[in-house]
Amino acid sequence: MRYATLARFLFILYCVEAGLFLILAPWGANWDRACIQIPIVWLRSLALHPMARGAVTGFGCVHLVWGTHDLESWLSRLRPGGAASP
Repeated sequence: MRYATLARFLFILYCVEAGLFLILAPWGANWDRACIQIPIVWLRSLALHPMARGAVTGFGCVHLVWGTHDLESWLSRLRPGGAASP
């Protein structure tokens, strides 16, 4: 296996894992427990605000879309005919 192929596979894996984590984590109970421990009041209320949670979720969606795009590109190169096939 070439280094470039391995690096691309690991990047796709990272994007999918980070995307799923960033989509699910802000809405779980662990997020609340972690944010309650923030000693700065305005930062704690910012981290618990639904708009901040939505921003983190949106960043996770960006990771998933990026990973999906790279996976599709990688698979199209692996198909017979390379990137020229429709």
